Amino acid sequence: MDFIERLQSLSKKLSQVSGGLVTEEATKNALVMPFLHSVLGYDVFDPNEVIPEFSADMGTKKGEKVDYALMKDDEIQILIECKKFSEELSAKHASQLFRYFSVTNARIAILTNGRFYLFYTDLDAPNKMDEKPFLTLDLANLDEHLVPEIKKLTKTSFDVDSVVDAAGELKYLSQIKNVLSEQFKKPKEDFVKFFTSRVYDGVQTPKIKSQFLASVHHCKSLDI
Repeated sequence: MDFIERLQSLSKKLSQVSGGLVTEEATKNALVMPFLHSVLGYDVFDPNEVIPEFSADMGTKKGEKVDYALMKDDEIQILIECKKFSEELSAKHASQLFRYFSVTNARIAILTNGRFYLFYTDLDAPNKMDEKPFLTLDLANLDEHLVPEIKKLTKTSFDVDSVVDAAGELKYLSQIKNVLSEQFKKPKEDFVKFFTSRVYDGVQTPKIKSQFLASVHHCKSLDI
């Protein structure tokens, strides 16, 4: 089974088990651990590769843990924080990842609920985890364009410099797509005016604006 097939297999499993994932532990067992093992290629039962409940006490924040730390060459490479399947991921869920990122050698952090995998690095400031992910994987709706980028994170292919180099382009490309997607759903007047001026030479009367607004709404179905 090649890499894309392993991703597709886990995607299929997600649709089969999602209804029973009512706790974080169930989510880890059914989806996150298989992702680490089958997709990224780590032995989840080998503490030299995968450390569950990883702790690195810091000042007054003693006893806090992240769910997993992935090891390679005796160094922590990736930190992972998990939430239950039904929980919508947000920045508040990444607080422990933010703290641990600055006190370990990890350059990659993952926040996941089993369906969505948000990948972070430190593009904005060295050793400080970015507030926004450079890549988001939706296991329920696989984007095959992201497959080569996910493959770079596998144990056999992992090269942190290569991942971080690619992360910059991925992060801003993703943000541009999000902005365009939002504008196509709820276009602002200056957005519609900009595109209208590129294809229409006449006066932008209220009727013309209305027509082009409808055209922009129609574009939301395009693959951008």
